[in-house]
Amino acid sequence: MSSRKFQDSMPLAPLKIITLGDFNELGQKIDNLIVSRRKTALENTEKPAFKMTGYDEDTYLTKYECPRFGTGEGKAVIHKSIRGADLFILVDTVNYNQKYTMRGEESRMSPDDHFMDLKRIIMACSGQARRITVIMPYLYEGRQHLRVINESLDCAQSLQDLTNMGVDTIITFDAHDTRVQNAIPNQGFDNFHTSYQFISTLLENNPDMKVDKDHLVVVSPDIGGMKRAVYYAGLLGVDMGMFYTRKDYSKTVNNSHPVVSTEYLGNDITGKDVIIIDDMISSGETAFKVAKALRQKNVNKILICATFGLFSTGIEKLDKAYEDGIFDEIYTTNLCYCPDELKSRKYYHSVDLSRYIALIIDTLNHDTSVNDIMDATQKIQDLLIERNKNN
Repeated sequence: MSSRKFQDSMPLAPLKIITLGDFNELGQKIDNLIVSRRKTALENTEKPAFKMTGYDEDTYLTKYECPRFGTGEGKAVIHKSIRGADLFILVDTVNYNQKYTMRGEESRMSPDDHFMDLKRIIMACSGQARRITVIMPYLYEGRQHLRVINESLDCAQSLQDLTNMGVDTIITFDAHDTRVQNAIPNQGFDNFHTSYQFISTLLENNPDMKVDKDHLVVVSPDIGGMKRAVYYAGLLGVDMGMFYTRKDYSKTVNNSHPVVSTEYLGNDITGKDVIIIDDMISSGETAFKVAKALRQKNVNKILICATFGLFSTGIEKLDKAYEDGIFDEIYTTNLCYCPDELKSRKYYHSVDLSRYIALIIDTLNHDTSVNDIMDATQKIQDLLIERNKNN
């Protein structure tokens, strides 16, 4: 989105941002970017209206708190008026590092706790905000998106809860299954992709990587991620492969069906660099099984990329897999909590989405279309052309 379009449109309402789930670091980056961009925009415009709408602020972050009673019950308090504001609420629903005290003992906040705090903040607005947009990078209950026999439809219900409370638009990133938006067909639901940020970070950290069919391949760890892998392979102009995982559906172990065998479907990949692309790494079991199978095919570098690094069983498994030579690098975004311990590992790289989210917020606050920034195809092609020139 060009600065000209921003300058040609007035903000819908004064901008305010609330960050939940201890999203403070990302929220501060986003706030700094918007503050800086708007100060620059004001210096280059002669339109007085912009200076009369609270357009130029030192910060757009709004202070709040979600205190708990001794029983664990909670409430939300917003410490600044949000009447008539265009409110954006960012929430990290999987931040297991945030805690609260219940009956004198510390308890880790679960996704349910984070979602309830989100609803409390919306209730604290008392219907006074001009518009409410929820930015939920990791979609709450996004993996419980369909019903098998007698199961709950948690994701669909949560989306309906938010829209019934007055939320205008829900924004997420690399949703596990975008069909969940069918639960709220008349409300806004935007699913943004992180492809440009991943590719630019990958290329920056691997300056010697050759991006062509003879040296690089994109691999999907399962059938569910095939569409994502095809998209990346098409952008990079390389081959795509996938793994077919056969499971024993007659048994259930730890709430999932055990894997019987994993088979690779694709062309010969001997000596090639491999990008394993997925929407999340939970326990890491699937990614490591795939990487181990690829290593046996004598590939070169193995780069694991996932939008959300959940690492639900700790990072010791990652350390062990790296020491065993199963993979070379792991890339995840800063769209969810990442422990400092992992950030210090030499095999780990964080993909920063702050600039992208700042652009999304600024664009929507000016009530202009986000279509131009949703499609990163041209930006990626320009990036590859520039890289080929330098190489």
